[in-house]
Amino acid sequence: MTQTTSAPPATLSPSAPQAAPTGPQSSSTPTNSRLGAVRAWFAGTPGRMRALLILAAVVAVLFGAAAAQGFRQSAGALQRAEENTAQLVRIQAIHTNLVSANANATNAFLVGGLEPPAQRQQFVDSMSTAANLISEAATAQPADQEALGALNATLLTYQGLIEQARANNRQGLPIGSQYLKDASASLQTDSLPLVTALVKANEERVATEFNNVGKGSVWLYLAGLATLIVLGLTLYWLARKTHRYLNVPIAAAAVLVLLTMLVGGTSLASASGAAEDTRGDAYADTLALSRARIAAYDAKSNESLTLIARGSGAAFEEAWKKSSGTVDDQIAASDTNGPGLTSLWSTYKTVHVAIRRDDDGGNWDQAVDKAIGSGGQTSNAAFTTFDKQSGDSLNAVSDLTQANLADARDGLPPIAWLGLPIGIVAALLIVWGMSQRLEEYR
Repeated sequence: MTQTTSAPPATLSPSAPQAAPTGPQSSSTPTNSRLGAVRAWFAGTPGRMRALLILAAVVAVLFGAAAAQGFRQSAGALQRAEENTAQLVRIQAIHTNLVSANANATNAFLVGGLEPPAQRQQFVDSMSTAANLISEAATAQPADQEALGALNATLLTYQGLIEQARANNRQGLPIGSQYLKDASASLQTDSLPLVTALVKANEERVATEFNNVGKGSVWLYLAGLATLIVLGLTLYWLARKTHRYLNVPIAAAAVLVLLTMLVGGTSLASASGAAEDTRGDAYADTLALSRARIAAYDAKSNESLTLIARGSGAAFEEAWKKSSGTVDDQIAASDTNGPGLTSLWSTYKTVHVAIRRDDDGGNWDQAVDKAIGSGGQTSNAAFTTFDKQSGDSLNAVSDLTQANLADARDGLPPIAWLGLPIGIVAALLIVWGMSQRLEEYR
């Protein structure tokens, strides 16, 4: 009997290469898995609900941010208008003090010898006040610093010429009158053009901010309309898909947006109207009275210069007429105490006509007495009365301008701070309302 044996199983050599697996490998990457999950999350009617939820919620939050921005813009414009108006008043006060100082210097020069201490003190006070205002204005508005620095430099030249005129006048030297004319010319050609440019720049800033007050409502209305459209379309789509005519939370979000638009829009319109009223009334009066006072002091300086010129002051008289006409025009443009100031300025003009009549008639000493006297029918007495009344009126309308702008800004509701929370509340209402419908698909 034959015995067969089976061969032992073959063994692989450790060095023998292993066959690589063949065929495609089906392993999904994490990125593909996430994309698939996102597609599934937005698939079907529930997915569209989720997409609408995100869109409406984001739009609601953006509405809140836009409403806040609109109120910040309007409130900021009112604040900047208030600050720029204060700066404009400072610059005009600098202008007034400079022409006031020049008027006192020229009038005191007519006395001859040592000028009256009171007028000298008025000159010193006016120049000191102007210097302090220049420092305040440079701090308040950095954009004006360069021009104000240049103005300071010109005033050093002006004051130097005035001191030379005083020194020569005390000694009875005729050259003193030339120094005085040079000082006045320096003020007119070097200093006052810088002040005029500063006034113009600040008037433009104020006008820009007045125009910007009403622009805050653009943010509110555009964002509000866009949000209401999105919410309206969301409610319409839900009504068609779910056959339920009203989703209360989403409708409440729409009402919240609408109320914010109505309350905010009304407040912004009221603030804009108040700013425009202030611009046309108190602010316009501030400008007119400031210009009137500046022109009045300029006229007073030219009145003295006509007498100092002793028969050759025709150019100064023409300048007086021009300045006096400006005073009349600016008083007429002002609604504040117009008739009273008109009467006071007319009284001064009457005295000036008498001065010119005496001077032209050869009575120079009598004309000077009318110009430098402080009582009765004198130029100084009439001008001082006008100066005090116009100064009081200017302070009143300037304060009123500041108060009106501050009231308009303070009267705005705090939507600048509540705008974003309002948007978030509206977004939460949208999430709540849409979640109710999504629950029905689970």
